[in-house]
Order: sequence, then structure tokens, then C-alpha cells
Amino acid sequence: QVQLVESGGGLVQAGGSLRLSCAASGRTFSPYRMGWFRQASGKEREFVAAIDWNRGGGRLHYADSVKGRFTISRDNAKITVYLRMNSLKPDDTAVYYCAATLVSGTATMQGEYDYWGQGTQVTVSS
Repeated sequence: QVQLVESGGGLVQAGGSLRLSCAASGRTFSPYRMGWFRQASGKEREFVAAIDWNRGGGRLHYADSVKGRFTISRDNAKITVYLRMNSLKPDDTAVYYCAATLVSGTATMQGEYDYWGQGTQVTVSS
């Protein structure tokens, strides 16, 4: 059974930075892609960023709203994905969820992802 465990959320002032981490359990787990979604209070969950693993050639995917501010990266050996978030805005306040999929697809559709973490809260104060 694969589990995704997130860490790194918290409270930060606008303009600040945070780094989220998501580690996948299971030594034989080989995702096609891992990524991040977020859900603000009263809103639908939305795509943030994703990174393809070896079969996907390491391709990166970003939502327009975070391009240039957020950077996704991975550690193959640890089966861990990171999300570095810079220049944070109050609109980035949300619960951030890590997700993983075994197949290719659009990268942005949450229905394509097979595994989900429990979520970590990110709050950006103005």
C-alpha cells in the first residue's frame, strides 16, 4: 500500500517562502508523475504543479498562477517531491495535497491521480 506523507506547511507573511515535501512509502513504488494540488476554503481543488518521473523524462508542469514563483523538484532515491514556493500571496492560502499517478495524462486533472496525501495547510498573511 502506497502512502504519501506531506510536510512543510505553515504560516508565512506575504512575499515569504515555504518548501513543501511529499515522501512516498513503498520501496518498489515507481510513479509516472507526482504533483501538488491545492484547495482554498470554499473553492474547488486545483492543480498547482507536477513533475514526471523517469518514464516521463522529468517534464515539469505548472499552473499559470504559480509560474515563476513555485518550483517543483524530485529526489528519485527518496521517492520524494518538493514544492518550493516563493513570493507567496494571500491567494496562495490553501490546503496543499500531494498526489501521484502511475500513468501519463494531462497532469492537471485530479482524476488521473491514484494516490493522495492527507494535505498540509499553507496560510499566507497580508
